[in-house]
Amino acid sequence: MNNNSTKIVTLIPSATEIVAFLGQKNSIIGRSHECDYPHGLNHVAKLTSPKINVDGTSAEIDKQINIILENSLSVYKVDVPKLKELNPDYIITQAHCEVCAVSFSEVESIVSKNLKKNTKIISLQPNTLNDVFNDIKRVAKELNIENQINNKLIKNLNERLERIKELSSKQKSKPSVACIEWIEPLMMAGNWIPEMVEIAGGTNILGKSGKNSHWTEFEELVKKDPEIIIFLPCGFNIEKTKYELKNVLKKNNNWQSLKAFKNKKIFVGDGNQFFNRPGPRLLESLEIFAEIIHPDLFNFNHKRNGWIKYYD
Repeated sequence: MNNNSTKIVTLIPSATEIVAFLGQKNSIIGRSHECDYPHGLNHVAKLTSPKINVDGTSAEIDKQINIILENSLSVYKVDVPKLKELNPDYIITQAHCEVCAVSFSEVESIVSKNLKKNTKIISLQPNTLNDVFNDIKRVAKELNIENQINNKLIKNLNERLERIKELSSKQKSKPSVACIEWIEPLMMAGNWIPEMVEIAGGTNILGKSGKNSHWTEFEELVKKDPEIIIFLPCGFNIEKTKYELKNVLKKNNNWQSLKAFKNKKIFVGDGNQFFNRPGPRLLESLEIFAEIIHPDLFNFNHKRNGWIKYYD
């Protein structure tokens, strides 16, 4: 059984949320600069920092990231001396996306050069909802905290998902939904997002289920002309997305020709706290989708905190 003497470093927000969900929040001794949930982590050492200005627009951020990646560099800096000093038993990271967090290969290199051999790396690499649930189970197993309480917590996530699925499946209307993960250039949300849209009672368009999010041309969006558009840029909160959207719409009037704009079915989700963190709060993200797609059927009280209607 694990206890608070176990030292865990989490280098991606979803890892922090999974560890806390499993009852091991007090074992976290180091985290990434983006790990801000659950509350009460301010005293925990920040071990990473971005090499880019994250306050820019999506176009500016994209440009900075491309320059870094073209030079085969990492988007993040790791405080190696501090990590060495902490000497964790476990480091939980990801091998999913080089832009989301420190790359797996870099973590491996840092550990082999600077830490004792007994530091174990746990790598998360989810592409689907099932992968996320399996990652939670795997973290519990790796940390040696598989128990009745944690099994019940994971079972509860599945039950919440099934309840939404059951209700939404009875709806005759399944509106077409486009989920946008990046505004400039345009990126359609993939991985677990298309699957969640379908569970919530929508028809996913453009996003590829179980595959990475991908860049697309605006013409593709026009061609599909979705009934609902949900903006959920990775790392952006509601206010930042809303502000950027206002400027983008001024620059390109063609957005106004889309069915979703004509019918005022444009929504902004908190892409920083929800949707892009493959951990237990994907269930809240699923509830948000359900509220947006079938407002007459679902109300989990996430409006204004997790999402807004752009024209409200």
